[in-house]
Amino acid sequence: MSKSMRISLSLCAVPVAASFVCALAALPAASFAATPITVTSKAATDGPIRYTVKVTSKQFGNAQETRTIRSGETDDFTWKTVPPGGAVPATSECPSYASLPIDSNGAMIRQTQIRFAPVVAKDGMATVQMNFQAQTPHGTKDVTSAGKTIKCPNYTAVSQVVRFTMPTNGSTKTITLSDGSQVAVSAKR
Repeated sequence: MSKSMRISLSLCAVPVAASFVCALAALPAASFAATPITVTSKAATDGPIRYTVKVTSKQFGNAQETRTIRSGETDDFTWKTVPPGGAVPATSECPSYASLPIDSNGAMIRQTQIRFAPVVAKDGMATVQMNFQAQTPHGTKDVTSAGKTIKCPNYTAVSQVVRFTMPTNGSTKTITLSDGSQVAVSAKR
């Protein structure tokens, strides 16, 4: 009984062990495998494109930056500045405190953020999705939090998604947002 049991166990154990070893051997390859990349074009539009993004805003200030990215990539621009009236004190007890742009002293400053996502066609025209978000304080307001009245920043916030097309020959496309802010974008290969 012992000998036949040993044979059946060892025969059973071999396929189980082999399956286990095969599974372990395949695991690292599967867990670290990269998503396959398919090259659809080798045209010049696949190369880097130099974009200049310029914001002109009475509320959120003026900013400009030039960066180089490729078609299909996204880029995030963030500008933080002190508003004309100065930074506005804030406390962690204020509602939405975690989402406010705060300086090193814990006071709210103004911030403009743009997420820029261009896709360039073979003819050189870029289709762009741009997400514009900005916040700026305008003094303080009384807020009741946890049964007590505290002073928190009174602020304006804007969030808008815009889609547009533009050439990549160096000309400038200007977009006027709902709050009157303007974003001028130029692109050159």
